[in-house]
Amino acid sequence: MNNKAQSNEIWIKASIIGTVWASFEIVLGSFLHNLKIPFSGSILTSIGVIILISVSYIWKDKGIFWRAGLICALMKTMSPSAVIFGPMIAIFSESLLLDISIRILGKNYMGYIVASILAVSWSFVQKIINLLIFYGFNIVELYQNIMKFTEKQLNLQFDTLWIPILILLFVYVVIGVISAIIGIKTGKKLISQPIEYKQQQYNYQNFLNKSNSKNDFKYSLIWLTIDIFLIIISLILISIIDWRIWSISIFAIVIIWILKYKRAIRQLSKPKFWIFFVAITMLTAFIFTKIQSKSMFDAVLIGIEMNFRATILIVGFSVLGTELYNPKIRQFFNKTYFKQLPIALELSAESLPMVIANIPDFKTIIKNPVSVVSQLIAYSEFRFSQIKNEQNFVQKIFIITGKIDSGKTTFIKNLIENLKEKKIKVGGIYSQKIFENNERIGYDLFDINTNKSEIFLRKNINGNYNKIGIFSIFPKALELRIESLKPENNTENKIVIIDEIGNLEFSDKAWAKSLEELIKFQKNNILIVVREALTEKVIKKWNLQNYTVFNLHEAENKIIENVIIETIN
Repeated sequence: MNNKAQSNEIWIKASIIGTVWASFEIVLGSFLHNLKIPFSGSILTSIGVIILISVSYIWKDKGIFWRAGLICALMKTMSPSAVIFGPMIAIFSESLLLDISIRILGKNYMGYIVASILAVSWSFVQKIINLLIFYGFNIVELYQNIMKFTEKQLNLQFDTLWIPILILLFVYVVIGVISAIIGIKTGKKLISQPIEYKQQQYNYQNFLNKSNSKNDFKYSLIWLTIDIFLIIISLILISIIDWRIWSISIFAIVIIWILKYKRAIRQLSKPKFWIFFVAITMLTAFIFTKIQSKSMFDAVLIGIEMNFRATILIVGFSVLGTELYNPKIRQFFNKTYFKQLPIALELSAESLPMVIANIPDFKTIIKNPVSVVSQLIAYSEFRFSQIKNEQNFVQKIFIITGKIDSGKTTFIKNLIENLKEKKIKVGGIYSQKIFENNERIGYDLFDINTNKSEIFLRKNINGNYNKIGIFSIFPKALELRIESLKPENNTENKIVIIDEIGNLEFSDKAWAKSLEELIKFQKNNILIVVREALTEKVIKKWNLQNYTVFNLHEAENKIIENVIIETIN
């Protein structure tokens, strides 16, 4: 049994909820940010809040919110966006605020509304904190001077300093209240009118290929330490020494990061980065000369200092994000309180493509958010049940053996028919002898799932074909075999049949790799057909465990069928 079987229930549930939330962050987040829609971050937070409040009506485990937020934050790394470190912190902080508030105030209207307001408002608070971290307290002074300049120009007789902040805060409060109400409404609907989840098909392979793409970056704990030191020393240099020295030092540090990390280049190549750089510098120069009567040089220097500070932090956090993917850091988590986290992330990675397939278009979400969230929560319950079943699953391997022409294929065809009658899902392939004028001329290959067939082997065929003995191998049959036996194409099948294993497989050809993948996949029972003389060889080559051998000469076919069906059912 694999590691996932050892994951406890609260982490499984958190994995599912966090994945649902992450799917919106990844898919809808890119859409909203690309369209430059105002308050896009708050919209995504409100969706997360609605999901968490809704699910709390059916899953009442304490601590599920912050765990789901942690999973969602880590899943955010799969987002196409280059800027993920800030959003990751925001997502986890929002879930933590929600968790703490509801624990203090309780699962009631007041508790949910206050928790939702705090969670949704956090993105606004984090923006202010980010500005202070990136630009220092000069940004506060700049804001105060802008408001003074505005008052002077408009001849206002009252203090406008807090008005923009209070207006923005009010907007976040309204979004928080609406989110809580939708979450409560959805949760109550789920209790009174449970929704049955209808399974959908999705393209798992594309996601798998993307997720398994090779990463050649060489992680280093030494470089992680150096990067942290460089960030700290840069901030100290800006504060205490002459601008001529710190500007050269920071320029050198950024060059080092550019040479080592691709993310550093991505951050500096963005037009938005340079627009802000110029805007902050020009605005500072203008406002500080007007209000504080500073020289133009001093004002420009303040603007440049703010930008250099921001540069070192933006690029620095980006390179830290790269080094934090280090497998050694993940192994460290395995020994701590968070030892369930890597397992939960594995489950999330498996669930993500299906969740993304369930997200409707933006118009549907806006028109009927309650229905959309209800469907996704129904999926969450379905996925939880599915994972629990998988954890209890122990793969069984059945070996059907016999001499040549002992009726192995006939047995397989009867078994397939019997399985389908009993509504037991079955996949895989079987081969059928083809005769012409009572002479065997070859074999055809049949896909059990789709009933498709292809010419597999033929005698006396001219052309550039690979051979097995006197037979030519037709490549289309091998393509059919690849599709039929892919683990991702058999996720719903209780048993996968491979007819038959022979000399080609012992040379690591034909079905050899497919059998190996299915054994590792650990999601299906497997039935393989093999000639009697090769049975022991097959067991040793694939190191088969938990297997049962059925010899068609030693027992009635019907008895063998019944044993197999009862075992897997």
